[in-house]
Amino acid sequence: MQAIETKLLPCTNTKPYRVVARASGGGRAVVSADGSDKGYGHVETHALAAQALCRRMGWTGTLIAGGTKAGFVFVLSDGERFTV
Repeated sequence: MQAIETKLLPCTNTKPYRVVARASGGGRAVVSADGSDKGYGHVETHALAAQALCRRMGWTGTLIAGGTKAGFVFVLSDGERFTV
């Protein structure tokens, strides 16, 4: 099981808005966020960065999303599940 945090990076003079995904066990991926569909802060925009990180690291499974003040957290579930 992997935890992935994402957050929006502001635009600069040379780069557009981006979303960075970082894994708790290491690894990082950055994708451009054009904001054209549902906005920069929408979970689908952040999911693209989490998916890019998973592809880069060779991870497979199901991503489960949750929001935080700083962005979103995704858990890549490939193992045990617990019901509450």
